[in-house]
Amino acid sequence: MSKKHGYSEYKKIDISTAPQGKLVIAMYEGAIKFLNVAVDALSKKYGTEDAHTNILKAQDIIYELLASLNFDAGDISDRLSAIYTYMNQKLTEANIAKSKEPLIEVIEYLKELKTAWQEAEVNIAKVGKPNVGIKKDDSTDGTSKLNISG
Repeated sequence: MSKKHGYSEYKKIDISTAPQGKLVIAMYEGAIKFLNVAVDALSKKYGTEDAHTNILKAQDIIYELLASLNFDAGDISDRLSAIYTYMNQKLTEANIAKSKEPLIEVIEYLKELKTAWQEAEVNIAKVGKPNVGIKKDDSTDGTSKLNISG
């Protein structure tokens, strides 16, 4: 067994046995990495093909995140669905226009979501269960907001 094949097998086992939160964080990290490569590629004279390829890889990850949403979980799934759909629209826009700005915007959203998942993972480790939910806002419009607390 070659060294490269051994690493691939290790990664498959690592991924197949990882907790859900760790997988979601890894997906965000992958999408961020691909989009950073795309941004760098757009700075090069002949980098549009490389940018295109990496934008598509990030979109594949976002589509997978969208497909994995559990809509029985309530409002949070609907909100994440809207965010993922918006990000994919921005990535399509960036790919067509060969523009960095939408890529940078999506990278920032992905970083925020990754941080939220990391904080939730820390809370799970501390308490043994997630303390994530939707709570009613005290404002007069009665909107709901995501509550992630430790």
